[in-house]
Amino acid sequence: MPPFSKILIANRGEIALRVQRACRELGIRTVAVHSTADKEAKYVKLADESVCIGPAISRESYLNIPAIIAAAEVTGAEAIHPGYGFLSENPDFAEQVIKSGFIFVGPSPSVVKTMGDKIQAKKTMANAGIPCVPGFVGTLPKNSDEILSIANAITFPLIIKASGGGGGRGMRVVTKETELLDSINTTQNEALAAFGNAEVYLEKFLQKPRHIEIQVLADNFGNVIHLGERDCSIQRRHQKLIEEAPATGISDEQREKIGLLCSEACKEIGYTGAGTIEFLYENNQFFFIEMNTRIQVEHPVTEAVTGIDLVQEQIFIAANQPLKYKQKDIKFKGHAIECRINAEDSETFTPSPGKIITWHTPGGLGVRVDSHAYSNYVVPPHYDSMIGKIIVYGKSRKQALSKMKIALSEMVVEGISTNIPLHRSLLEDSEINNKGVHINYLENKLRDMKNTDD
Repeated sequence: MPPFSKILIANRGEIALRVQRACRELGIRTVAVHSTADKEAKYVKLADESVCIGPAISRESYLNIPAIIAAAEVTGAEAIHPGYGFLSENPDFAEQVIKSGFIFVGPSPSVVKTMGDKIQAKKTMANAGIPCVPGFVGTLPKNSDEILSIANAITFPLIIKASGGGGGRGMRVVTKETELLDSINTTQNEALAAFGNAEVYLEKFLQKPRHIEIQVLADNFGNVIHLGERDCSIQRRHQKLIEEAPATGISDEQREKIGLLCSEACKEIGYTGAGTIEFLYENNQFFFIEMNTRIQVEHPVTEAVTGIDLVQEQIFIAANQPLKYKQKDIKFKGHAIECRINAEDSETFTPSPGKIITWHTPGGLGVRVDSHAYSNYVVPPHYDSMIGKIIVYGKSRKQALSKMKIALSEMVVEGISTNIPLHRSLLEDSEINNKGVHINYLENKLRDMKNTDD
């Protein structure tokens, strides 16, 4: 018997199709919800049922909680999978799903709320024994001299972060004392406008950290396992571009130590489902930055090196089934790399919506493409620019890099601009080829390239 008879997928794009495929394998019928802009999307066509929930603008469709709940009611869905982005980390949505009599494929609303507040998340993880970036976690005092005193105790440079922020938004680096107060005020105003929460906190700004994250799975019976780490350090404006597993330079001992800490923390906070605990890693030390209480864009690289379908595990956990794996069962084999394919100019990063005339994806042993795009598909201008992901798997990092270079050379997208040329360039970079790079590496590289052109 399948864990559910029918699941509604409250998302769009490649993750909607990814969840749909996991459901179909398990014999679960799927309901696709979509905006008017997405009526011709592949995941809508392949779903057992589909419901239009509103116009193109997100707040009237994919962020429209009553419309999504109504769609679940009229189609008789048992559970709702939120994917990533949109409402996936909205505790009010999770609560409304449960109150309406459906299963939310994710952790409890209270845990989503706690981990969604960056200040509360840091306090919670610190109490659970997870190392955190040095800083001031709490409500900043009103007195300017007290704020300056706090900042000087942390030492410059430091970073101001919005408590309710995410996705690289609501952050500002401050290098000297004279910039601090104005920067705090500006960040607070931006945070209030973007997240409805003006609260900010201060952290030490690490100069050259890597972004290392730990994947966890936790069931409703107190069982928690970790599935190793991913390196997501190749970023532009805090948006990930390339991810890989495992991370270079992380020993088995380090992996087990931080993985065990993460597992124990999840037990302590009552976490259930799939989750990702994100760290900055510098000088062989891990520093917690946030937890994502959902499936990640980059989950396929973990699937490749562990052989475990993370989306299906989410569904089993939501169906109140115990984990089938113990920590000793998790074996890490080979190396996987993912490149995010965005509909944007490779040099200016200007979004490039429009009709795809030609869409040809790579293939071969160890090559996977997750995408909802196809030839003659029209990329709408209303949503995130990511239109797909190329994931490759090899016996070693060297082989995986070689496979990715070949895959990128075979990928053909005509009619719109994509960032494929940038990926091809990055995969020829000697630093990226030889070792793990820090999170500011790409930004520095792009700035140097621009200065050279000028």
